[in-house]
Amino acid sequence: MPLYEFRCKDCNNQFEALLTSSSQFALNEVKCPKCGGGNVVKTISAASYRLATTSSTPIGKPLGGCASKGGFS
Repeated sequence: MPLYEFRCKDCNNQFEALLTSSSQFALNEVKCPKCGGGNVVKTISAASYRLATTSSTPIGKPLGGCASKGGFS
């Protein structure tokens, strides 16, 4: 199942939702868990990984996206 990130236009809450389909109908059924509103937009997730570098320095925090917020990875 695809994991999508959304932002509620009413309360500005950002949240994730697992959908069984990426169809427009499924996307239209998403509700904000904070306010219950349906005025949500799908956002573009930042990659939460980095490509290999030439440095041996350990990589710090994730860049963003679902994994950085304690979600699924």
